Amino acid sequence: MTDKKAILADLEKAVETWNAKLAVEATNKALDAGISVSEIIGDGLGKGMEVIGDRFDKAEIYLPQVVAASKTMTAALEILLPKLTAGEGSLKATVIMGTVEGDIHEIGKNVCVAMLQGAGYNVIDAGCDVSPQDFLDLAEEHGAAVLGASALMTTTLEIQKELVEAVKEIEADYKCIVGGAPCSPSWAEEIGADGYSETANDIMGLVASLTE
Repeated sequence: MTDKKAILADLEKAVETWNAKLAVEATNKALDAGISVSEIIGDGLGKGMEVIGDRFDKAEIYLPQVVAASKTMTAALEILLPKLTAGEGSLKATVIMGTVEGDIHEIGKNVCVAMLQGAGYNVIDAGCDVSPQDFLDLAEEHGAAVLGASALMTTTLEIQKELVEAVKEIEADYKCIVGGAPCSPSWAEEIGADGYSETANDIMGLVASLTE
């Protein structure tokens, strides 16, 4: 195993085992080795969160473990974000991320938030159970360019459609992107969204294409 693969494996393992000390050590090693922030998050920490999400869905672990894993990831991000933003002098576009009204699933959204933060975007995490009006209020308050709406249940997909319609109704310039297990490119097209992201790794390229 190459050094790079070993470091990325440690990053993934740190999140999976909620080992904040290992996360910090592996993150510093990754930076010393010249591994990019997007790889550290996407191929290391994010992979660990995906495993946590899968295990949570299967009821192999419970909320306290998910929270511990998220805190572990945060410990690593605290090292990454200042280094990234210091080099650029300022953050990129502002993105509002939230799980739509009626839905409390946050793990996938949280990984996307981390990916975008790692890529230098100013991300406002609206949490879960976010109404279309909440999205619009936050977008106006923070001068957002992109609204990212996650839905993990087929019953809450309709809220994504309502958000897109609400943006069009007020003739705002916000770009709406959607994601989540029941979502698809065809659904995004049907409701008139500006993009669809299947995985956390996809979201950086999607947001970049809409804001640069």
